[in-house]
Amino acid sequence: MSTETTSTTPAVRQTAASVPGTWALGLSRGALELKQFIRKRDAVIFTFAFPVVFLVLFASIFSDDVPEAGVSASQLYAAGMVAAGIMSTSFQSLGISIAIERDEKVLRRLRGTPMPPAAYFLGKVWMVLVTGIAETAVLLLVGATLFDLDLPTTAAKWLAFGWIFVLGITGCALLGIAISSLPRSGSTASSVVVLPFLILQFISGVYIPVGTIPSWLLDISSFFPLKWMCQGFRGIFLPESAAVLEPAGGWEFGRIALVLGAWCIGGLVLCLLTFRWKSRRDG
Repeated sequence: MSTETTSTTPAVRQTAASVPGTWALGLSRGALELKQFIRKRDAVIFTFAFPVVFLVLFASIFSDDVPEAGVSASQLYAAGMVAAGIMSTSFQSLGISIAIERDEKVLRRLRGTPMPPAAYFLGKVWMVLVTGIAETAVLLLVGATLFDLDLPTTAAKWLAFGWIFVLGITGCALLGIAISSLPRSGSTASSVVVLPFLILQFISGVYIPVGTIPSWLLDISSFFPLKWMCQGFRGIFLPESAAVLEPAGGWEFGRIALVLGAWCIGGLVLCLLTFRWKSRRDG
């Protein structure tokens, strides 16, 4: 008995050592998520074209200069639309796709496999990160080429852009995962997720200059990350003279970091409390 146990121990150890870790599985899952996303051409076109089309429309129609700020309305829209594009590829994308996967019992099957649950979410994070970077690059190219959006020229501003991007996309992704549990079925996911996203865009300074938004609506938007991403990107891409348009009269980078950081922590807690592997019909 002891001899048999001893002889099988090396094989067991070798098998255990050959099992990929959570990070490796997450990377593999992320590659799979990207392949699945790219194969859905209509989803790719909608995800990338939607912010670009709205940027071109609003920035072309409302292109007058704002003398007191030393910028054009087109530059304001371009800065805000970068934030909306990030939220589109994270909050909206995850909120809809996870709800559909839950309804089609994909999550239930994955939960029954040896794959660690964290690997599934890491895969989603990698997919969101890649698509978010691609979306942002496209919007910056369009904004700089067509609407004179000034790209940062200093390392400090690029560093600020980096942490706003990372905190913003993380907070929005976690919020998207949390809201994915709200739709009762995959067929209603788009309506449940797109409506609040659309409302947030109007009250957070994406489509309407933040100085003209009623204060009570602006107070509501202050509870969500989109408003602070818009404000942060305006502070990066617009001259200092444009800070007079902000309700506080400045960019408030410290407050932006605190709010977005709080959303990363709060969003994680919200996900842990609300996420469901099975649809409500399955109990």
